[in-house]
Amino acid sequence: MTQAARLRAALPHAAAEPVGATEFAQAMAAFAPWEPLPHLAIAVSGGSDSMALALLAQQWARQRGGHVTALTVDHGLRSEAAAEAAQTASWCAAQGIAHAVLRWEGPHPASGLQEAARRARYRLLESWCARAEVLHLLVAHQREDQAETLLMRALRQSGSDGLAGMASLTEGRAIRVLRPLLGFPRARLEANLRAEGQRWIDDPSNRNPAFLRTSLRAELRALDDPDAVVERLAALATRFGRLRQRAEEARAALLARMIMLHPAGFAVLDTASFLAAPENLALDALAAVLTMVSGGDYPPRRERLERLFGFLPKGLGSGRTLAGCVIRPYRGRLLIAREAAAIAPPVRVGQGAVTRWDGRFDLAFEPGNKAELWLGALGADLGLIRGAIPAAARAAIPAAVRATLPVLRNAKGVVAVPALRYFDPWLWEAGTTRFRMLFRPTRPLTGAGFRIV
Repeated sequence: MTQAARLRAALPHAAAEPVGATEFAQAMAAFAPWEPLPHLAIAVSGGSDSMALALLAQQWARQRGGHVTALTVDHGLRSEAAAEAAQTASWCAAQGIAHAVLRWEGPHPASGLQEAARRARYRLLESWCARAEVLHLLVAHQREDQAETLLMRALRQSGSDGLAGMASLTEGRAIRVLRPLLGFPRARLEANLRAEGQRWIDDPSNRNPAFLRTSLRAELRALDDPDAVVERLAALATRFGRLRQRAEEARAALLARMIMLHPAGFAVLDTASFLAAPENLALDALAAVLTMVSGGDYPPRRERLERLFGFLPKGLGSGRTLAGCVIRPYRGRLLIAREAAAIAPPVRVGQGAVTRWDGRFDLAFEPGNKAELWLGALGADLGLIRGAIPAAARAAIPAAVRATLPVLRNAKGVVAVPALRYFDPWLWEAGTTRFRMLFRPTRPLTGAGFRIV
């Protein structure tokens, strides 16, 4: 053990310096501009990091005439979870912080539970923020979390994008997710709680060696100088983050030159511009297009992308499929469309709510719609309405795309295909004409970009 490590081990916990209000305000300033009287949502599990964030954010918001709401997600995975959520609510109430518990209802998967729980957590948090018209969700990832994330992704052989770790700011569909604590170590956050006399919950799952993050955390702590290693790993993630920022800027510029994106959910690429680009850049651009058109959460595996890319100079013949998409020649260019066999089944249209389908389309009716409708793919029903579709509308949509177009059905059949300008007179009779169908894929083609603040 080094002399510095021995010295740290000999010091009491109180030797760590709490994160001051000025420091936290500087971290928050990087996310400016802020709305007047900000209302912040804080993801609070009751652990030390999130409890410290709640206290710091509450002070910051109050100084600006705003307030915070703590949100605790009960995944229903442990018998203690409900009691821990109640304890967290009690602590928040004592600190004058509004609190809500969000529960993950319904069946849970037998495999991939951690990833499913993470997705459910963010879905619940974002839904609450959208309903409450809260723009900013703060999460409590800190410096050790960033170091562990880099190690996990390195072990999984992530590319340079993955090694950038977690972004300081992520723009979601309805919110901005902020991570103002990435530059602070856990010991300083715990020092804040001790200074306030605030207790916290130690989640036993954080000590479960079956989870990769937990085992990596234990290995880091066993090092002679864990703080120095964590600091170097976090700095390495920052360097990869800057590389990712530059790569994203180059990819966005290439996409702007080579792609035509249609609101019906397909893309047409200028093959010459695509093949003239550096291979790594072209592969990143292709991955972005496939992820967007498929409505997926993640890009396809790199080796599969490389295999597809290798076919392009020779021609694709009748086409290829990858990641839920069809890739085929189209008028001297390259068409990327949703694969009919991979498309989601129809969903019932909600009353007075936005209905999401296939990870790509949002349907919103004006309040008051009472009709029973389903949102799904056109499929073989195209033949039943072909004669009622304007020729110009049909010509604007490639034949390979038409069966995958989003449509509205009632109990009798298709009543609307907005992309083909087909609307059944029944819509007027039922008074359901005022709606919007928007192409809003889970992963947009380009976004705000990876942010380091």
